[in-house]
Amino acid sequence: MNAPRNVEKKKIVIFASGSGTNAENVIKYFEQSNIAQVVQVLSNKKDAKVLKRAEALNVRASFVSKAEILNPQKVLKTLKTIEPDLIVLAGFLLKFPETILKEFPNKVINIHPALLPKFGGKGMYGNYVHEAVVASGETETGITIHYVNENYDEGAIISQHITNVLKTDAADDVAKKVHTLEYEWLPKVIENLLASPSPSEGEEP
Repeated sequence: MNAPRNVEKKKIVIFASGSGTNAENVIKYFEQSNIAQVVQVLSNKKDAKVLKRAEALNVRASFVSKAEILNPQKVLKTLKTIEPDLIVLAGFLLKFPETILKEFPNKVINIHPALLPKFGGKGMYGNYVHEAVVASGETETGITIHYVNENYDEGAIISQHITNVLKTDAADDVAKKVHTLEYEWLPKVIENLLASPSPSEGEEP
């Protein structure tokens, strides 16, 4: 999907806490895009692999402490300077500040490794989710891409994508299936959002 020529690319900022494979996948996807590009990666962990992945792909990467996230004036100043069209939480484990959400309404999205509202909420991330899915005997799981609000995993759902769970699957098997969905769909959903008109401020997306 190509944007008209001479139109400035839209700007994506990614927040991540860990390895950053989803962040890397999104960065690479938009390297060839006329619509958007990832311009900044922020992580609340100084030694997070995502920072090195971003730097290796020539994207600005910065550490922001938990204290700076909880009192986000510095982070907010950085974001206001960038003026991102979309903020993507890709494995970001801290609760996202309401202060930032209010400044960027309908511009913050998250990817969750389960079919919300199942297996969401505080503490439900990564392998904890997959272990809970297997333990519950679910026959399917997947990913949810949703807008972020003031509560964990409760924002309006943008899209969900499903995979099966076999009786013989362990948590690691489920994780691989979910990662495949994440790599395929997160960049596409971001692209569709940025290629579409934005909801008006205060309007439900």
